Amino acid sequence: MQLFSFIKTQTKLPEKSIQNTIKLLDEDCTIPFIARYRKEMTGNLNEVQIEEILKFKIGYEELEKRKVSILRSLEEQGVLTSELKAKIKAENSLTTLEDLYLPYKKKRKTKADQAREQGFESLAKIIMAQNANHLEGIARKYINSNIKNSGEALTGARLIVAEWISERSDIRDYIRFQFKNFWNITASVVKTKINDEKAQRFKDYFDWSESLKKIPSHRFLAIQRAEEEGFIRVKLEGDKERILQHMERKIIRSSGECAEQIKLAIADSYQRLLQPSLKNAILQQAKESADESAIQVFTKNLKQLLLGAPLGEKRVLAIDPGFRTGCKLVCLDENGALLHNETIFPHPPQKDQKTAMKKISTLTEAYKVDAIAIGNGTASRETEALVRKIRFKNELQVFVVSEAGASVYSASSVAREEFPDYDATVRGSVSIGRRLQDPLAELVKIDPKAIGVGQYQHDVDQTKLKQSLDRVVESCVNTIGVNINTASKSLLSYVSGIGEKLAENIIEYRNENGAFTNRNEIKKVKRLGEKAFVQSAGFLRIKNAKNPLDDSAVHPERYGLVEKIAKDEGKTISELIGNKVLLHKIDLEKYISAEVGLPTLKDIITELEKPGVDIREKAKVFTFNQTIKTIDDLQEGQLLPGIVNNITNFGCFVDVGIKESGLIHVSSLADEFVSDVNDYVHLHQQVIVKILEVDIPRKRIQLQLYK
Repeated sequence: MQLFSFIKTQTKLPEKSIQNTIKLLDEDCTIPFIARYRKEMTGNLNEVQIEEILKFKIGYEELEKRKVSILRSLEEQGVLTSELKAKIKAENSLTTLEDLYLPYKKKRKTKADQAREQGFESLAKIIMAQNANHLEGIARKYINSNIKNSGEALTGARLIVAEWISERSDIRDYIRFQFKNFWNITASVVKTKINDEKAQRFKDYFDWSESLKKIPSHRFLAIQRAEEEGFIRVKLEGDKERILQHMERKIIRSSGECAEQIKLAIADSYQRLLQPSLKNAILQQAKESADESAIQVFTKNLKQLLLGAPLGEKRVLAIDPGFRTGCKLVCLDENGALLHNETIFPHPPQKDQKTAMKKISTLTEAYKVDAIAIGNGTASRETEALVRKIRFKNELQVFVVSEAGASVYSASSVAREEFPDYDATVRGSVSIGRRLQDPLAELVKIDPKAIGVGQYQHDVDQTKLKQSLDRVVESCVNTIGVNINTASKSLLSYVSGIGEKLAENIIEYRNENGAFTNRNEIKKVKRLGEKAFVQSAGFLRIKNAKNPLDDSAVHPERYGLVEKIAKDEGKTISELIGNKVLLHKIDLEKYISAEVGLPTLKDIITELEKPGVDIREKAKVFTFNQTIKTIDDLQEGQLLPGIVNNITNFGCFVDVGIKESGLIHVSSLADEFVSDVNDYVHLHQQVIVKILEVDIPRKRIQLQLYK
């Protein structure tokens, strides 16, 4: 099957769209670029569809590579028949392909190999033919100085028969199907660990059984983690007799002595060869499926987090709160540059609130601060209460900002490169302030796993996780666009066609030559050739450029088209921009060409209406219930304001202003069945929740979404 046909079968997308998308991917075009600027070629495919094509393209190429390797091995062994070759070439399942290769696969010396060396293969063939009677007499012919009786000969023959049975792809497929669809995954506590304090996290799984087919990903991964940490034992359990009976019906065609020997061989084959390997394979498949589900949750959360509401270009005083070590203050300008830093000690043991309040007030005036960002870690509530007591001369907005991952950033090489002369506490405070100004620009500097918005992210396939997260970050960065004159190296490196090295070269050029004044100037960056320019230019913004299109998502390759439209309307480009009435009257049909269709023309008109406008919401002030300080202050039935801080397949977690986050289970999100939590809440959404249950010993809070 050709690549295009294979992908069409998997995705149901038009073959022309698939062919053109593959062509673009082979030319190293990025997914954001293809989705935004090559709509006519792809048939207006979105990023998700293009990523699907890429995924199946990689899978097909891996399958074909494996076929070549297997065919070469079979040819070298001299066992490749035309029939086997045709089967291998036609196969589209890697699992079945490996089953076809299994009988010829080089492996450790088996018990069947030893039996063959003793000359029992001919006896095994007699048994499998199922025509012979008086097997005892036939088996006696194999008695020699090493073989003492006919029983040993029959045992040896059965070992060979068992191996033949284990290599049958139809038998293997049936057992896989049974395990996957009808067997349970069970867990039981390791008796010596039953009172272990750490094991109590997994108490729910001390005696657990659930259908492997129905177990949700988060539970499967929790059970796996508990097993890896040595607290429980995990098994697959089900109807073994059903499998054995099926195998007997498939293989046994007689009722004589041969049938009895085959029945014994079937039981041995299942118990010794098939069950162990196929159980492990099915559990591995379940793990891969759970990984995929967990990664999807993580990527959805990360996308919401990265596209979180920015405050914008405002001056910020950021506070990283603490008790004994004090609260670190930093003042940032509109672009996030560090202007000032120092430490105050308003909380115990020093408790110098008067000096602290005066200092905050003075700094907000001196640096013309527009907003205050307070980290949500230790002493956050106390610091927020302190700030709200201050009577500022000008009205200031006060925000509590998630500091998840700030410590990771502060100790990173990226942070050291940005602030070589400051310690980690200053860098962490800067990160908190910049997150308020622009979450996307700051969070791209941190390993997504450190941001804490996934479930079991450290237990899933790390390579697949990184690939998925990198694509999400790339998608978000290019969706919003990047100011080339202020963006960090981390942010620039995610721009379509740029990467880390070109990002460094852009920063270097900026430092040596000052700000870019137009998009054509980008071509002057060292090693940034035409190909990289075409990929990146539409996503790079230049504020206050002579050509207003340089601060838009209109690609430079379409500037001539926009100029023609403006000329036809008797306007300049500047007069065309923002003129919604005029833009909606333009007859787009007359601008359609071989290269430009309606999808691109509509995108251009939409962009001209509001060029360079940030699609994200604006940051909103939020205040927790000031009377709630710890979990002990919670009572069933209370209504509290909260912020959604994590989303999983089984519900979402909400920060109500204390150390422990509460859980809104899917059953408490709505009065209807909830198939996707993201349809009801999103990260950093401000909500009102009702307290359903408080388990103080286990530090667990059950919530209900109120509004």
